[in-house]
Amino acid sequence: SQDVLCCFLDAKPTTAFPAFSSKDMALKAQKKILSSMANRSSVQMFIDDTTSEILDELYRVSKEYTGNKAEAQKILKNLIKIAVKIGLLFRNNRFNEEELVIAKDFKKKLNQGAMTATSFYEVDFTFEQTVMSDLLSDCRDLLLKLVNTHLTTKSHDRINRVFNHYSDPQLLTKLYDPSGPFRPHLTKICKGLNKLMEDGTI
Repeated sequence: SQDVLCCFLDAKPTTAFPAFSSKDMALKAQKKILSSMANRSSVQMFIDDTTSEILDELYRVSKEYTGNKAEAQKILKNLIKIAVKIGLLFRNNRFNEEELVIAKDFKKKLNQGAMTATSFYEVDFTFEQTVMSDLLSDCRDLLLKLVNTHLTTKSHDRINRVFNHYSDPQLLTKLYDPSGPFRPHLTKICKGLNKLMEDGTI
């Protein structure tokens, strides 16, 4: 219902049904996290426009796959919280040299995953579910290793839930069905991933 979504986004009800926006959610998340820091003037977006567009499409995929809007919002909220917290750790130079090596490995694996995801999209019937699942699992394991001593068990659980959701074999198979209902979402996701790779973001 509208009231449920308004509560989720911490917004006041309006006459028009509010559209889901990962950027708005990211801003709320980082403000909440940064509110406890001394330097509150450091509030700024950790998630750019292209990433926000990808997140919006991932939300739509999750919502349609699960048939549960609240569950899809929870998954994206967890993903955004993870991204914002890691962004804060980087900006505050909290990672030691060993962890920065892990971060570099994570970025390489993320780039490999993005290249593979777009390749499977661009060439029909080349999709291999186990390859994508394994890449996502590798990303998850590196991320857990990176934040091991920095984030709480609750945050670790969020990472597991997010990656386990998107590495679900049935979800991936449906996402990559050339004639399936998720094709428009995959098109926008891969367009965004290509831009992030071109920009050197991932």
